[in-house]
Amino acid sequence: MTVVIGVVIDVSNASDGDFMRYEVMTGVERRRRWSDDEKLSVLGQVGVDGETVASIARRHDITRQHIYQWRREMRRKGLVSHRDPMLVPVEIAEDPTSDTDHSGLVEQVEVVLSNGRSIRGRTSMSDAQWVRLIRIAQAA
Repeated sequence: MTVVIGVVIDVSNASDGDFMRYEVMTGVERRRRWSDDEKLSVLGQVGVDGETVASIARRHDITRQHIYQWRREMRRKGLVSHRDPMLVPVEIAEDPTSDTDHSGLVEQVEVVLSNGRSIRGRTSMSDAQWVRLIRIAQAA
């Protein structure tokens, strides 16, 4: 963040009675520039571990409206999907052409996302962990 240093210049001309005062406001510069990667990083934090838009906005010292505006902007650019990720029940079917016995429990799963990226994880992971992985893979 850029800090603006305050300066007050007081110029008085006693003989003419002229008086000029220049004042520069002090404080932290509020206008920040955010790259698309930074915006995606902030957007990816919403909903993870129960985080709300308001809590993420407070953490990054921005308004909630910034997050909603960035979400629309990233959707227009095609960097974020229009739908939030959701988990759906899956059944593992036997491959009739395979000679491998799949009767045991599956320990790892690979999920291919609509953006072409894939993630792998253990079946014992919680829904929240899967959603977090999906959001990270979509935002990266």
